[in-house]
Amino acid sequence: MPTEVLPDDRALRLGRRQRALEQMAALDLDVLVLGRQANVRYVSGTPQLWVAGTRPFGPACVLVRATGAVHLLSTWDEGVPDDIPHENLYGISWNPLTTIAVLRRIEGAATARRVGTDALSPVFARLLPTAFPNAQLVDGELAMRAARRIKTDAEVAALRRAIEVAESGLAAAIAELGPGVREQFLAAVLLEALAAGGVSTPSNQDVTWVTSRDHPWRLARRDGHVHDGDLVAFSAGVLAGGYIGEVGRTWPAGGGARATALYRRWETLWDGLVAACQPDAGVSALLAAYAASGEPDPPMPVARGLGMGFDPPVISAQLPRTATDERLEPGMILAVTGYVWEPGIGAVFGREAVLITADGPEVLTSSPMWRA
Repeated sequence: MPTEVLPDDRALRLGRRQRALEQMAALDLDVLVLGRQANVRYVSGTPQLWVAGTRPFGPACVLVRATGAVHLLSTWDEGVPDDIPHENLYGISWNPLTTIAVLRRIEGAATARRVGTDALSPVFARLLPTAFPNAQLVDGELAMRAARRIKTDAEVAALRRAIEVAESGLAAAIAELGPGVREQFLAAVLLEALAAGGVSTPSNQDVTWVTSRDHPWRLARRDGHVHDGDLVAFSAGVLAGGYIGEVGRTWPAGGGARATALYRRWETLWDGLVAACQPDAGVSALLAAYAASGEPDPPMPVARGLGMGFDPPVISAQLPRTATDERLEPGMILAVTGYVWEPGIGAVFGREAVLITADGPEVLTSSPMWRA
């Protein structure tokens, strides 16, 4: 694990920045003001420190289309790439008027006609127009969503590395599974393996749980121990190099003969899900795979974009308009979830990372699924 803060690889950050500039041109944006951390890192290539948790919007990064210049909120140079000069850094201030004064001095601010911002707060809704006096303020998140949904080759490589770390944690936890072990111990083993792989930031809170035999969408409520015949779900996810890698599996504790038919149902469902991951296909085909296999829609998204955070699209039965309007494109990476349940037995949960290519789907995860 590195002990110093390093910027993202040059090819990675410049490829992303070029995609953002292209989307700015497509939406006729002269300046893009960013406050969401994933967007800031996407454009700047700089891992930002001390920004965990919920916080109000602030203009942490500014991208100017005419010059390609990036201006970044940072009080030090560590982790800032050499393509962002020191004079383009501005410090944290408790007074928003100080920040506005910095933005006003950016080359191109005075002449900008359309300025996009990925979020706003009541204070900056009033103040940002004073930094860009001749500009119309518009939704800049549309440009960032369009840029981030299609991954560059360097991003695909970064996601592969994140997935490898997630799968190492999954394998370590499954190796300790057996009747009598505590769920918390399995979670600890998984997280320890992630840290050994150089990642100390899991992407989700619940990493392992005993599935309920009484309700399709609940955790088992017992004594915290795994019992013989339990179906135990594992959701291994990491935030590595700014990218989220995920894999999900379910393994039986002790004998799994009673669950054999349930695993076969999951395999049938999965065959339909992966077959639906075709370029130019409507995302409604993923929802249709559940119906075709006779399984009810799960409460979680059937699929969602993987990247720097959770990228679009989000495919869920609770978002019917998305399923109608969205289409899959080459370069998308999806976390696709299969979930089946049987009363008295439990649930089989599986999550795969799938890259949409021009030739069809490529499954990036390789962890085995239990078989009788």
